[in-house]
Amino acid sequence: MKMNAALAGTNFNFPGQQSFYKGKVRDVYSFENILVMVVTDRISAFDVVLPRAIPFKGQVLNQIAIKMLNATSDIVPNWVISSPDPNVTIGKKCKPFKVEMVIRGYLSGHAWREYNSGKRLVCGVPLPEGMKENDKFPEPIITPTTKASAGHDEDISREEILAKGIVSESDYVKIENYTRAIFKRGTEIALKTGLILVDTKYEFGKIGDEILLIDEIHTPDSSRYFYSFGYEERQKNGQEQRQLSKEFVRQWLIENNFQGKDGQTVPAMSDEWVEQISKRYVELYEKLTGEQFVPSDTSDIDSRVERNVAAALHKLSE
Repeated sequence: MKMNAALAGTNFNFPGQQSFYKGKVRDVYSFENILVMVVTDRISAFDVVLPRAIPFKGQVLNQIAIKMLNATSDIVPNWVISSPDPNVTIGKKCKPFKVEMVIRGYLSGHAWREYNSGKRLVCGVPLPEGMKENDKFPEPIITPTTKASAGHDEDISREEILAKGIVSESDYVKIENYTRAIFKRGTEIALKTGLILVDTKYEFGKIGDEILLIDEIHTPDSSRYFYSFGYEERQKNGQEQRQLSKEFVRQWLIENNFQGKDGQTVPAMSDEWVEQISKRYVELYEKLTGEQFVPSDTSDIDSRVERNVAAALHKLSE
């Protein structure tokens, strides 16, 4: 694969556009009733956007999300209207709930760090004694977080969400049930491709009285996956699990003395390393979907995205 152009960012101005928001990875254009989400090739780790964009990363994330949202649309309606470009999703503009629904099938990541520090209550959920890192829970647990407009999201319990009126009880019961059902479906999809869906997060919004699933689901950026082959043996022997995520990028940064702390400098990213990350993302796509990745035309990527979005917006306005 020769080094391809990457979509580092966009700065379009469409008719009827009300606002523009630049996230770590996504550029979001807001209109009266719709959102245009451009998934760029930017990559972040330790809450820092790295200096080089990764060819095809945005396409990989966007197309996995579209596939997974389609595969769960019989469980809960979602925000997607169309995907007019490999890097773009256009969807309904919802009023988002101010919580992220994190669901965990295994004791990994943040939950393990809390458990390992001696806590047996995470987000109000009691955890059994005697568990090891990456052990499977008897039943998946929901550990919500607040959706912070700035800074880090924070753990919150179901009781606090209801007491503070962040979400009404009737809505919360619905999104909790949706979360369990989508996670069950995601687990089944993953197992078919030899993977274990370890934990993930979902976001929901409302239009009128209707609850919709929004943003992205089951991508390597929002979910943790293990390879199912050899999982039991590795657990038994106390070995690390083989992960399918961007963890390898974090490991590289740590090895090069960067964890996003004050005074630390992001290490230089060579063409070879950028290409390696790109290939890993393509592998992630093919493993997760069981399909061959078809790279998009990157000869003039900005113009392509702008042209495709403009055509889709024009069609929607007719």
